[in-house]
Amino acid sequence: MQKPKDVNTRGTALRPSVQIMGTSASATSQAAPLAPTHQADHQGNSMAEHRRSLQSVNIRNSKAKSIITNKVAPVVITNNCREEFQIHDKIQSSNYSMGRISDLLPEHYLVLGEFFMIQDVYSRADVLNTTKSHGAPNFRKIKGNYPIFGMGQPSLNGFKQVLQRLQIDGCEEVIFICVREEPVVFFRSHGDFIPYTPRRRENLHENLHDLDRELSAEQIELSIRKELCDFAKLSENMFYVYNDIEHFKDEPQHVQIMSEEDIHVTEEVYKRPLFSQPVHRYYRLPLPMEGAPLEETFDSFVNILRETPNLSVMRDSSKPLPALLFSCQVGVGRTNLGLILGALVFHHLEGALKSPRQEIQKSEHKLDFQVIQLLISRLHKGQQLLDEVDDAIAMCSEMHNIKDAVYENKLKLEGIGKNFQFQGSSTKGYFLQRTLQSLERYVYLLVFNAYLHDQYPQAFPQSFSQWMCMNAWIYRLLASMDSSELSAPANLITNGIRVLVSSEYLATDLLSTAKEMKVANFRRVSKMALYGMGQPNSEALAVVMSYLTDQRRGHSTILWLNLQEELTLEANGLMFTPREPGCLEHPIPVCVHHPRQLQEMELALKQDVLRCEKWLEVITEQDKQMRMFRSCHTTEELFVHQKSIHPGLSYHRIPLSDCCAPKEEDFDQLLEAMKCSLAEDPTCAFIFNCHDGKDRTTAAMVIATLTLWHINGFPECEEDEIVSVPDAKYTKGEFEVVMQVVRVLPDGHCVKREVDAALDVVSETMTPMHFHLREIIISTYRQIKMAKSEADAQWLRLRSLQYLERYIYLILFNCYLHLEKKDSWRRSFSQWMYQVAARAGIYTILNHLGFSEFENPDDSPMTRLRFRWLPHSVQSIPMRGELV
Repeated sequence: MQKPKDVNTRGTALRPSVQIMGTSASATSQAAPLAPTHQADHQGNSMAEHRRSLQSVNIRNSKAKSIITNKVAPVVITNNCREEFQIHDKIQSSNYSMGRISDLLPEHYLVLGEFFMIQDVYSRADVLNTTKSHGAPNFRKIKGNYPIFGMGQPSLNGFKQVLQRLQIDGCEEVIFICVREEPVVFFRSHGDFIPYTPRRRENLHENLHDLDRELSAEQIELSIRKELCDFAKLSENMFYVYNDIEHFKDEPQHVQIMSEEDIHVTEEVYKRPLFSQPVHRYYRLPLPMEGAPLEETFDSFVNILRETPNLSVMRDSSKPLPALLFSCQVGVGRTNLGLILGALVFHHLEGALKSPRQEIQKSEHKLDFQVIQLLISRLHKGQQLLDEVDDAIAMCSEMHNIKDAVYENKLKLEGIGKNFQFQGSSTKGYFLQRTLQSLERYVYLLVFNAYLHDQYPQAFPQSFSQWMCMNAWIYRLLASMDSSELSAPANLITNGIRVLVSSEYLATDLLSTAKEMKVANFRRVSKMALYGMGQPNSEALAVVMSYLTDQRRGHSTILWLNLQEELTLEANGLMFTPREPGCLEHPIPVCVHHPRQLQEMELALKQDVLRCEKWLEVITEQDKQMRMFRSCHTTEELFVHQKSIHPGLSYHRIPLSDCCAPKEEDFDQLLEAMKCSLAEDPTCAFIFNCHDGKDRTTAAMVIATLTLWHINGFPECEEDEIVSVPDAKYTKGEFEVVMQVVRVLPDGHCVKREVDAALDVVSETMTPMHFHLREIIISTYRQIKMAKSEADAQWLRLRSLQYLERYIYLILFNCYLHLEKKDSWRRSFSQWMYQVAARAGIYTILNHLGFSEFENPDDSPMTRLRFRWLPHSVQSIPMRGELV
């Protein structure tokens, strides 16, 4: 029988105490039924209520001689009259959800308010056919001599059989690691305990994942068991489960539950047999279905190594290695990841000379991703790390090969045709996500192997989380993993896939300077040769240069810094940038490792526009228009032309991400460009522009202001103003995490005051914008409460965290300028951050960034570097290129 599209339910809605993330099942809640269903007045005879409640409670007839009811609770007197006890039964006051899996199948209670209990493993999942012979599906040993084993989910008796098999094979010590993140419970059946898992009606083949972070799988399993016992008491000691979810033949199955002893949780199944074998140990290490584990999961795995003397580098080499046994549902994906981790550990214990490398057939697929090449080029002995991970993957590849998974996902991604405009867009996005997840898992294996090389010989003085914060550049590298925009074809505009949007449409001229200066938001920092503006076209560029070099200002040397990370093009005298038709407001940033890549892409776009010689749809300030472009120029070409007129002009492209803290290397480039220009001419003028002259331009102007103050001297700083506005300290940037950084930095309070002074000076140039890099932090955070949707709230939370991080980075940069000034800043800011600030715990603080005054930072993944530094967009941009 096929599953119907709808599920019939009845009752009143009430959520259970245990919450699980995900799509809710089609079910409603109902108060626990009482039998028989006598009607009683609400203020009437309480004795009748107690009699009814007793019928929903299991009392063995052989024990009860009589039952005395009263207003408090029924009293049971045993047959021998030697014992009496009172029953305080609360089951009837609970509310549980009920639903049916099919129109033709019975209605029954749902676990945790929405889930059906489904038999965990099917016989056809046992590809290696080892359930009968070894006790578990897909039981296997990895290639080579390491005692590392993997398997799927066994029953209780099956697990005992596995342990006996390992003992027969000579394994004196076994470390068993269950890598399942979803809850599993075991029902008594024919002398064994069989595993079942809760699943959603919408996808009965898929286990639960991304569960409530506040509850462990063990806690959820205990809650499930408590509910199942309640359900049984309300249903004549029976509960419905499902074994055949394909055809629903003879479904549902009845399971008898007399007490909690008829249900086991995972811990009971795996720990109880170990009492007869004291040298064996059990751990639960939840691994994700897709992608790389969290740093905390790696920490837990390292703790297992720390707790096992026989896995120490100081171990007695005369003793055999302990056997590592990993298990997930069917013993493939997550088990494979565990096997690889175990193989890397044993490689470090046994050494490269003893590894059976020559016996292993490696994957034929070489992963030539840019992120991998950059990673191994920066890691110590990077190529050796790569070879060791590839060896470990090959040793564990009997059922699954991580490298092959990356390659196959990439092939599927590239195989989606260009004609799939609507359906293909979502399909391509799905396979892009799958490819990036499998690639991330491979990259994290490389990184973890580097950690083992560094920390294993020292007995792990640092956890993996701490080590990653000491090497935060890895997070920066991982953030650029999706570099597909680099390979986006230049003809997207001429083929009508993307449209050109004018700067006038995107940049609002809040400072009303376009009429005079021909560019939006032109401004100058008071008493300094520092200027900012939106994106100029050729006309605006000529006007600005004439303004700066006139007799009044007389700047003979000018450094122009373009902060755009989007492609820009002047066509018929207007500045345009490519956008997706469905999301004109959202930029399309290009993640580059050198600005030259942006200039080359702009040149290719220009050539394609001129070559097509046809009318193109563009978005201007007025409306959609069709235009034929006769002249096109890249941004660099505009400045080359102006340099021929003004030889003192220098031009640099330093792409910055909008609304984010500049990367460490961005600070390096900005400071180096300013130092070189000032060395040639101490009176050099500096001009910054982004698309609207607001966010990125303001941040760069503050960086330049601090730099010039360190070179030319600081102005007199006024005393802190006394502000009587409620919560004024947050407007002043005195958040707990900021003050934590300030306390760490030498003379931190003074350093922060100088940054605040620079922010105020720059902000004074743009009063009509009502934009202040420090004050925007709390104003954005307060908007979360007024968000119209959860997605909007999450976006505002991310933005407020990014603004907060940027403010902290400005404080850190000012501290760097102070401390490294004596050496003329020979050591770059990025080197200082990774070599000095990291050791002082700065990245550890940034890895728990949040508004602890108002909420628990751990509630949002964006408080972590790993997730916050990834590219983010309000609306998903379709993938137009290929993974590089």
